[in-house]
Amino acid sequence: MADQLVRATAAGGGIRVVGAVTTRLTEEARQRHKLSYVATAALGRTMVSGLLLASSMKRPESRVNIRVRGSGPLGVVFADAGLDGTVRGYVQNPDVELPTNSRGKLDVGAAVGSEGFLYVVRDIGFGYPYSSTVELVSGEIGEDVANYLVTSEQTPSALLVGVFVDPNGVTAAGGMLVQVLPKAARDEALVEKLESRLAALSGFTRLLNEGKTLPQIFTDLMGDMDLQILPESQMLRFHCGCTFDRMLGALKLLGEEELRDMIVKDDGAEATCHFCNEVYRASSNELEQLIQELQTESVG
Repeated sequence: MADQLVRATAAGGGIRVVGAVTTRLTEEARQRHKLSYVATAALGRTMVSGLLLASSMKRPESRVNIRVRGSGPLGVVFADAGLDGTVRGYVQNPDVELPTNSRGKLDVGAAVGSEGFLYVVRDIGFGYPYSSTVELVSGEIGEDVANYLVTSEQTPSALLVGVFVDPNGVTAAGGMLVQVLPKAARDEALVEKLESRLAALSGFTRLLNEGKTLPQIFTDLMGDMDLQILPESQMLRFHCGCTFDRMLGALKLLGEEELRDMIVKDDGAEATCHFCNEVYRASSNELEQLIQELQTESVG
């Protein structure tokens, strides 16, 4: 199944549902950053959470940044996701591995740490970005982002995210965000039914591994609640906007003296993008060109 995002409503528009399959982009992140099993799960959950949060924004250039800084050995887990369906991210300590937990699952909570903070920045495309910080509740990512939605945005939300990875790589990854809006929140029987069904789900990635599509998952969950699935799905992909020219621009900011030092000591320069692990190399001739540009600009 291709990586995609599907939107739906239920209860006459009182319930908002967004689901995403992110298997391929999570596998790309695993390969790019050489992630351990538990680091793959942590970053995969964070990236799909970012995509689900960004899906409700309006302007095409809108983006959401999620930064998780817990007390566990993974350090910072970061994802940057856009309404355009692109996402990128990294883990500070990508090679950390831990034993599975008591349920036989990857122990993301211990790897991230239950003490720390979740930082969310919403850039709506103009003006100052909106930022919010909440304390972590478990380090499992999904519960922490759901707590952010309730705490900072006052929207009752359920967030199911997961990543299944084995020796062959990521075989299933994705998530689903269900939000109860004020017009439906007053119907206590409806809310109780929805909560009961969400609690009965045994795992989002298990459903994907069984071959369930997002519309099928939505229908199983709330097909009798006036479910309306939007016909157009959105493609998702791992994408970073870094380029060789941007790398040269960053090197230029170092100044002439630092550039000459690189030429003498390293016969050039090498830079690695933090977000996608792409490696860029600049030759001595290219550094000399930067120096000439700096000299020309100083004269001008």
